[in-house]
Amino acid sequence: MDQLSAEARILAAIRAIPRGCVAGYGEVARRAGLPGRARLVARILAGNGDDALPWHRVLRSDGRIAFAEDSRGWREQARRLRAEGVEVQRGRVRMARPGADLDAALWGPSA
Repeated sequence: MDQLSAEARILAAIRAIPRGCVAGYGEVARRAGLPGRARLVARILAGNGDDALPWHRVLRSDGRIAFAEDSRGWREQARRLRAEGVEVQRGRVRMARPGADLDAALWGPSA
């Protein structure tokens, strides 16, 4: 698989995270068909300049904001998440069970 197709799949997985929901880097990688590539997700996000990309919805697997605490990026990510109704406490968001809420939001309840 070439880098461009991996990047496109990761960006599509990030764009698919609904407003008010979050996902971990590893979860994004898994949804893009790239399990185990959480660092690739982080690298792609770090180099992306698309202002419309909902980058703020991607967190560490334990729900923490990945930026250094009280940095400009940390404050901006917390602000954007709160604006979408996500509760952020001390730089951390309660993460849903992987796949549960995002799958339901995208595809409806599982049968």
